[in-house]
Amino acid sequence: MIKPQFSGGVRQSVEIRPHGVTIAISRGQTILEAALSQGIAYPHNCTVGTCGSCKTRLLRGRVRAICDLGYALSKRELDAGYILACQAAPRDALTLVELADPGADLPPPEACTGRIVSTRALTRDILRVEVATARPVRYIAGQSARVRVPGMPRARHYSFVDAPQRGGRSSLGFFIRKVPGGEFTDALFAGSLTGQTLDIEAPHGSFHLRPGNAPMVCIAGGSGLAPLVSVLEDMRKHRIRRACTLLFGARTQSDLYALDQIAGIAEAWPEPFRFVPVLSQEPAASRWTGARGKVTDFIALHGAATPWAEVEGYLCGPPPMIDAGIERLVSLGMPLQRIHYEKFTDG
Repeated sequence: MIKPQFSGGVRQSVEIRPHGVTIAISRGQTILEAALSQGIAYPHNCTVGTCGSCKTRLLRGRVRAICDLGYALSKRELDAGYILACQAAPRDALTLVELADPGADLPPPEACTGRIVSTRALTRDILRVEVATARPVRYIAGQSARVRVPGMPRARHYSFVDAPQRGGRSSLGFFIRKVPGGEFTDALFAGSLTGQTLDIEAPHGSFHLRPGNAPMVCIAGGSGLAPLVSVLEDMRKHRIRRACTLLFGARTQSDLYALDQIAGIAEAWPEPFRFVPVLSQEPAASRWTGARGKVTDFIALHGAATPWAEVEGYLCGPPPMIDAGIERLVSLGMPLQRIHYEKFTDG
């Protein structure tokens, strides 16, 4: 829950589009805090300015940023007038904002318990973790769960790997990367959390497939492959016909994983599907004949059969990769509004 930064009487108001509602803001409240307290379905996730789920376009008025918005938003987004509702307090009597993604059709988060039933090493620092839940969990492909181990102070957000099922899933899969010095992942990789009960709140996040038949460029880095695999598996299951290029950035060949699963997706894909793994630290003397360098340097491989203004971008991974990917896609002609991303931060 977000706590007010200051106290005081109502001083400002914010009109929220496309909801068409105006909310009152107490002195020091953020836009997100005020909206949630007044029953507005405002997309959010971390509430501390790192995930970008509450990205909002400022149409009129000024705001005071509580933290550096450049951590979660790219320079292109900042220049276009985007802010984070969880870190923005209005400075004017009336402020007009527009949600980047209203998220009206996303299921609301609910609490349940789960239990870690198995872990399997995919790379030296990524595990596939299976969690059995006390009841089925409903989510949209691309979304995440808020996970907390009782007794540990912090909760973590992890994206679902599998395609959702009608009525929800009671077995949840996650790709979890080891964070050096991280209390949760240190215990997880040591094997001491198998059988551990978890507090789960899900679903969270606004990363999901948008409707339409536009060609897609998907870019993943590290454990950011999880939500994209979920989206692609769900698309395959429903036979959605969209051309797709999947770029996967890793350090070396030993850091590539889920290759058989991606090959299965590609084999059953009803439209052209191109998979391009890109290695940034592969030894020069190795037998690797594929792409080398930064994954974002290979975005243009998608080709120009469709104008970039009509292509959609889906990006999941570390913030530097996301920022570089947005910059490259916009420079090719893709509008910001057609770029959807999930930033994966340590912790």
